[in-house]
Amino acid sequence: MKTDVVIIGAGLAGLSCGLELAENGRDVFLFEARDWVGGRTASWDENGMLVESGFHRYIGYYQALPKVLERAGVRLDDIIRWEERIEIRTPQHNSPGLFGVAPVHGPLKMIAGIIGNNEMLSPLDKASLIPFFVAGFKDFFLNPDKLDYISVYDYARKYGVRQAAIDYLLGPFSTGLFFKPIQEYSALAFFGLFAPGLTRFYKMRIGAFLGGMTEVMCAPIARAIERHGGKVYTGTPVQGLLVEEGQVVGVALEDEEVRANQVVLATSLDKAQQLLQPHFSQHPWFKPLLNLPAMPAVTIQIDLDRPALPTDRTTFGPGTCLASFAEQSRTTFKHVPGRLSIILTPPEKFLNMPAEEVLSSVIRDAKQLGMDIKPHIRDFRVISHHADFYSFAPKGYHKQRPGQQTPIRGLKLAGDYTKQPYFATMEGAVVSGLDAAKAILTEA
Repeated sequence: MKTDVVIIGAGLAGLSCGLELAENGRDVFLFEARDWVGGRTASWDENGMLVESGFHRYIGYYQALPKVLERAGVRLDDIIRWEERIEIRTPQHNSPGLFGVAPVHGPLKMIAGIIGNNEMLSPLDKASLIPFFVAGFKDFFLNPDKLDYISVYDYARKYGVRQAAIDYLLGPFSTGLFFKPIQEYSALAFFGLFAPGLTRFYKMRIGAFLGGMTEVMCAPIARAIERHGGKVYTGTPVQGLLVEEGQVVGVALEDEEVRANQVVLATSLDKAQQLLQPHFSQHPWFKPLLNLPAMPAVTIQIDLDRPALPTDRTTFGPGTCLASFAEQSRTTFKHVPGRLSIILTPPEKFLNMPAEEVLSSVIRDAKQLGMDIKPHIRDFRVISHHADFYSFAPKGYHKQRPGQQTPIRGLKLAGDYTKQPYFATMEGAVVSGLDAAKAILTEA
């Protein structure tokens, strides 16, 4: 087979790249190893139970993703239910803290969150966050490398954030998003999550998906690629790159080779490193990428005979293994009476733990947060990602992120680990895919 562009990986990066190229008249073959599209934003049937790749939320200030969805014929409000508040539950407090996250769409709830929740955070605790955020955003724009060598915890202590604010707000919110304890990832990643939204503050809110992400978001993009003449192959793993005279000229599948003028590597970080290593291990441009460490993530999804919580709302559980979670039976998984989806922390603890032991840990910690789920469990699945994300450890890894354009003819990169303004987000994946497509289109 021969085509104009081969894209390896049908996550949001590969799908966005494929749509951009197909709409511009390029012949595109997109190869996905799994039997469904979506990558790290996928949903599928896991031995009789519908699951998703992880507990995901849409952030209202995204710009690139909604435009891609619109081009694929998807209206955002048809697939998202907006949340105006987040919830924090702790073993130490009898009632949860509620914090508004929609300054324009839910201003009264945001004000109530700031002046309320005094059992959890005193006015002094809240006020101690102000110099932290002011200094953090200043350093993010003026001295980002500095932030990538200091943990969020150490940065908070440096600027006098009180321990309660660290324990009950900064810690749970950031750990719930990045899986790791607050001492183990850089302040650059933390402020990088918010910085792109500063100029779009009015759009800030959080959205829950009204269905599996493959069904409502990713599959429609794949169908749009095919409407424009592209081809999307699932269950088709790429075995290796075809390199001739220092140029990438295609890919090797299990039974055949596919020749192409351009190849876009839009896989997870670990898979990209596996494909690049045999050919470019000694190339100076690729060495930082090949040495870029990854970090794991582990989630558990539990079907119940009744809802675990009265509301489907993004919730954080500091002091427990439940980094962030939600009851999703009224949003993403309406076909079951109850569905608790949880990001676990620290992920390394659970990565190779037997599934029943993982469940036991979750049952114990959920009870500390006011959820007695054990008598109501019908089924569960543990979903592990061993190395999908580049490490946010405070060791300066950000500068090792590669661009989408490479020095090798015929090879482009895409994925949220590549350089773009976002950190481990759906928006970052989309932006990287569009930038890879732009690099190809401008070469013509």
